[in-house]
Amino acid sequence: MKAEVSVPVRDIAAEFAGWIGKSMSIEDEVTLPAVRRMAAMLDLDPMAFQHGSGIPPHWYSMFFTANARRSQIGHDGHPKKGDFLPPVPLPRRMFVGRKVSFPGALRVGDQACKRSEIVGIEQKQGRSGTLVFLKVRHTVEVRGEPIVIEQQEVVYRDAPTGETSAAAPTAVPADAAWSADYEMDPVLVFRYSALTWNGHRIHYDADYARRVEGYPGCVMNGALTVHMVIDEALKRGGGRRLKGLRARLVKPLFVGGKLTVAGRAMEGGTVEAWAGDEQGALAAGCTLEFEDQA
Repeated sequence: MKAEVSVPVRDIAAEFAGWIGKSMSIEDEVTLPAVRRMAAMLDLDPMAFQHGSGIPPHWYSMFFTANARRSQIGHDGHPKKGDFLPPVPLPRRMFVGRKVSFPGALRVGDQACKRSEIVGIEQKQGRSGTLVFLKVRHTVEVRGEPIVIEQQEVVYRDAPTGETSAAAPTAVPADAAWSADYEMDPVLVFRYSALTWNGHRIHYDADYARRVEGYPGCVMNGALTVHMVIDEALKRGGGRRLKGLRARLVKPLFVGGKLTVAGRAMEGGTVEAWAGDEQGALAAGCTLEFEDQA
């Protein structure tokens, strides 16, 4: 009987270790028209925001987009890899989670700069094949003072195959103190993608999402899911200032479905919140830390 020959797994993380320390900077202005569009998208009164108004802390994520030219866009609608992000040879790329602190606050009219630096590359083997996790640190500054410090994680994945077995979904916590239901309608996803200049085709091109990336339909923007979880959690913060948060995406959600955001207060003044789908499967989780009231 012939012995099986094991094929060594390619060490992609080692190949791209030289990208650690690579950085880039993006300047942006917190303009009043953009802020008012965000407010309208979230069903808030746009006219509540004026020049000098503070914006909710997590709205920073809707600024500082990389303005890739049309010739620099890849087949998936993302900017081509190899400029700032390493050209990891795996076809699927998605946001996984972030850890953020808020030492300051952004205001309408601020001229700000975001400096991004690659701080880590790690490889793992999962049910779907090879996974490469990229960690990027972002620092948003206004007049040289840090306003937001974020560590973001992005995953590169193999293309799906017919042999891939999906992991069993994790159920949402059963002891929520509050909840809110939303429809993941295509107009909301379109408007969010437009505001954040996100051209990833999985969010609007159903044929591409199904045929190329193996999804059942258009994918809810993961950053939008996290944004909605934070929105609901902030309503339960008692007016306290948000110091920081940790967010993690667990599974994708799909446009046209229903989303339930729920949460509870925890010891130490934190709020734990999450998003689940119609079947009660956990899609995203977030922990928010607030300042103590004086």
